[in-house]
Amino acid sequence: MNIIQLFEDYNIQYFTTGFKYTRAGWVNVDCPFCTGNPGPHLGYHLETDHFHCWRCKGHFNDATIAALLHVNLYDAKQIIRQYGGKTRNVKTVEKVKVNLKSFKFPSNSNELQNIHKKYLESRNFDPDVLIKTWGLVGTTFSSKLSTGVGSNRKILDYRFRIIIPFEWEGKIVSFDSRDVTGQHIAKYMACPADREIISHKDILFGKQSDWGATGICVEGPFDVFRFGVNSFATSGIEYTPKQIRLIAKIFKRVPVCYDGRSSTSEEQQATIQAKKLIADLKFRGVDSFLVPIEGDPGEMEQSEADYLVKQLI
Repeated sequence: MNIIQLFEDYNIQYFTTGFKYTRAGWVNVDCPFCTGNPGPHLGYHLETDHFHCWRCKGHFNDATIAALLHVNLYDAKQIIRQYGGKTRNVKTVEKVKVNLKSFKFPSNSNELQNIHKKYLESRNFDPDVLIKTWGLVGTTFSSKLSTGVGSNRKILDYRFRIIIPFEWEGKIVSFDSRDVTGQHIAKYMACPADREIISHKDILFGKQSDWGATGICVEGPFDVFRFGVNSFATSGIEYTPKQIRLIAKIFKRVPVCYDGRSSTSEEQQATIQAKKLIADLKFRGVDSFLVPIEGDPGEMEQSEADYLVKQLI
């Protein structure tokens, strides 16, 4: 939404600098919802298209524009659309997931063998610690798992992978897997959707029982392995509304530590997504901020990662 043009057209005083509430990428105005000391506490985030007050938290765009312009919600929605913004849609009922197949790991998933352990050691992980903490198992040259039914049935090849169980509320509900040979096109292969009890994108990976008020948000399981039980993963930089709701419900403070390099478009996208995630969490009242690092958190030295975790927690 072209919020600056809107404010100028309707003679609303706005600020982008000069106050402790103003931040880069935000446009601030006096909050119409606050009581007490006046001031430009209300900010509009230019990238993620939402309002957030640093005193009374988040507000819907239509309700905010209605309050600022002294119009009704219908007129506010019309004005927002005129300036390229979006308004709230009618909430739809989420479909209930029905599994046609039972959950299970790929065939021949057993204790980690030398090939799996050597891979973990090559990344400076202690295999015994990861097995004990995360319940890792490994596959062989003949590990497969079927997905789909009838003419859509497929047999997926999970040979020579580390299987990473995803546990939620005390029950294993899904898994991810990592190729240890370096020869497979897909480094990671998650559990097929029709095999999951709960989608891995509807939950957070980590030690749920050990989480506290602060949780360090990372991209994937190996980042969690490095940072330990005070962290959780969104299974990639593309997060879902359900994950946002869970994070806001569980944590009060969330440092976000996605891949920090900027040499490739993929890594630049990770930073963009991290900033978007932070804005979405702030909108829900979570104290969230970016942790600037160089490279992949999973590739950090363990001592460096431990020190960083100590500073953040």
